Amino acid sequence: MKLFEHQAKALFEGANIPVPNRAVIKNRSELDDAISQVGLPCVIKAQVLHGGRGKAGLIKVAEEKEEAKEKVTDVIERAENTPDLLIEEAVAIANEFYVSMTADPSTGSVMMMGSAEGGIDIEEVARTMPEKIIKTNVNVNEGLLPYQAREFLFDLGIEKKMIGQGTKLLLNLYDVYRKHDAELVEINPLMVTEEGNFVAGDGKITIDDNALFRHPQFSLTREHFDDDVQYAAAIEGIPYLQFSGDIGLMCAGAGLTNAVYDLVNDHGGSVASYLEFGGPNYHKAVKSMELIMQNEIKVLLVVTFGTIARADVMAQGLVDAIKEHKPEFPIVTAIRGTGEEAAHDILRDFGLEPLSDTEEAVKKAIKLTGGVPTQ
Repeated sequence: MKLFEHQAKALFEGANIPVPNRAVIKNRSELDDAISQVGLPCVIKAQVLHGGRGKAGLIKVAEEKEEAKEKVTDVIERAENTPDLLIEEAVAIANEFYVSMTADPSTGSVMMMGSAEGGIDIEEVARTMPEKIIKTNVNVNEGLLPYQAREFLFDLGIEKKMIGQGTKLLLNLYDVYRKHDAELVEINPLMVTEEGNFVAGDGKITIDDNALFRHPQFSLTREHFDDDVQYAAAIEGIPYLQFSGDIGLMCAGAGLTNAVYDLVNDHGGSVASYLEFGGPNYHKAVKSMELIMQNEIKVLLVVTFGTIARADVMAQGLVDAIKEHKPEFPIVTAIRGTGEEAAHDILRDFGLEPLSDTEEAVKKAIKLTGGVPTQ
């Protein structure tokens, strides 16, 4: 689960990581009080979960109150599905850096990364100037050690007089990462003010969804998603992604769903939506069908391979879903696994052809969209 910037900064502040003075507002009528708290000039930031806000016109600087009102209106009009704006004091910046911590799956450690090219697209820096990315692996059993933080800061080019301050900041950032079961904590830019102080200019935190029960102060809201379908799927616990193709995928198992997605593309088709109802969700065919029908598709491709998730249960769930929701698009099935024979009987009795070869099912689905599958 991604946190909004204002939520991330609240965690930073609680961990003694300096952040700008700020206020969160929901509409223009609250701006005067926010300016009274923050002062002028101020920065107006749309609270959205995607990057590139500056390029999209979702971050504005205002010198005067009337200008702030105009720019708040402009940001609200530009931003979709954005209930909150962050009004923040404008900081006099002398320099900007990038720092982050995330899991390194190849070593099982925490990867601490930094760059002196802060404030810009770090992915572009990594692609075009990889030598400017500083990396340090942190043993999770030992935690971030002060000497590691100091070496990291020296390599980053931090002035010697700021190493002590920077070391405390990194140790505190590591505490945020560990205490909140984060997959990522990021400050970009980490600003150095003209007075010589570090300030977190932006904040990104992603919390492991499986650990959210330990952090009840955070919950998924409609604002975390681009549309109602993705929100409804998330609340139900069903992984769902939406694309712009023709074929809806309803598969059991994330690995299998990814493989089928690749097969569709390899054979010249296109995916409209991706829904994974395996694991604990294999009884949820009716709800899955309800979700998949909210996106326009030309054909539904159902592929499963169940061991614990029984094929006959999923086949019966599919039949029940069709009876309840009465979809008008054709359905192609390749339901395999435990209880496969019974599953095929259930499908045949209902008038569906049970296929045993996934590639055959993919090609049939592509043909039903009007396409010609590649061989």
